[in-house]
Formats: sequence, structure tokens, C-alpha cells
Amino acid sequence: MPLQTYHYAACGGTNTAMSLLLYFLSYNYLFKREIADLGFIAFEPHIAALFVAFAFTFPVGFYLSMYVIFKGSYLKRRVQLFRYLLVIIGCMIINYIFLKIFVESLGWYPTPSQMITTGFVIIFNYFSQRFFSFRSEKKAAAEQGFES
Repeated sequence: MPLQTYHYAACGGTNTAMSLLLYFLSYNYLFKREIADLGFIAFEPHIAALFVAFAFTFPVGFYLSMYVIFKGSYLKRRVQLFRYLLVIIGCMIINYIFLKIFVESLGWYPTPSQMITTGFVIIFNYFSQRFFSFRSEKKAAAEQGFES
């Protein structure tokens, strides 16, 4: 197994476990399985829990990706952050759609639905981060036909 893949699995696994724990705790204890009404908008509890988990795991995931997993990137930090944010928004959209389908359409329990959804998101996230957010000079040169 390549070292980068190992780092991704270790860091991503830790961040994913933290996300699932935060999701479970938010859904069951913070929102108490009830609609989260903010006054101007209301969220189903499984969607509100998704946003709570995101608020904590986004910065942790970015710093782990930047400093541990994809260290060889030639991109500036603000470009990495912007690209990381774009990928994470894509992940959130995938997550949102699958949760809507699994929980609201199929009637599945939210936490197992989130666990299943996480599998799809991980695959999308890894390839997006590797080839878009944290590109390395070696990868960029290979894409342009210049092997160093």
C-alpha cells in the first residue's frame, strides 16, 4: 500500500469516525430526533446533524490533508482551501441526497444511512482531493507529458 494511501486511510478514518460520532450525538442528543427550527429555516434532525458534524470535521480534515496526506502539493494554501471547500461541498451534496433517499424515501434509520452514505463520499473525496485540491508537481508534470 502506498504511504499516501495509508495516510489517507488513517487520517480519513479518524476524521470519519469523529464525523459519525458527532452525527450520532447531534441527532440523538442535541436535536433529540426533532426538527431543528432556526426561525427562518427548519431542518430535519438527520440533516441538521450532518451540518454539525461538518462544522467540526471540515477544518480537521483540511489540515490533515494539507500537512499529513498530500504534503507535496505545489498549490498555495488559499487555493488548496478553496478547492478543498469545493470538494467538500460536493461531498455534502452527495451526503444530503443519499440521506434524503435513505431516511425520508426508504425509511431507514439515520445513523446507519449516514454510515452507508459515507462509503460513497469517501471514494469521491479521495480522488477529488488527490487530483484536484492537493495536486503535486509530479502529478501535474505527468499530466502535461513532462516526467521528471
